[in-house]
Amino acid sequence: MALRKPATASSSSSNHLRRSDQLDRQFFLGFIRTHILYHAAEAPICGVDITEELSHHGYRLSPGTLYPTLHGLTAARYLRSVSKVKSGRVRKYYTITPRGRWALGQAKKRLKELVKEVLAEDSP
Repeated sequence: MALRKPATASSSSSNHLRRSDQLDRQFFLGFIRTHILYHAAEAPICGVDITEELSHHGYRLSPGTLYPTLHGLTAARYLRSVSKVKSGRVRKYYTITPRGRWALGQAKKRLKELVKEVLAEDSP
């Protein structure tokens, strides 16, 4: 059995922040996936474009978060990708698939229900 170093105030605090960051990341990843599907339904998107778009909504995504998310949506067949050369660089452009449109429709229904419930004003 391995012995652990007793938690000090600072190590305990930093562990709490890391757990909090992980929870925040998991929580907001669903919003980010929905946002990606929404924009891919409007027009083909590449990683650089979606990073910029999401930054307008307060999301700061690292490539280490964005690209695995795009690859996961592609593997789940919600998106399809096509490589194109733009400004001398090869970029993958993602578009929504019929399965992705269905998932986006389901997400929209659930979001409407959630917003209605969570943001409803208290009635007397």
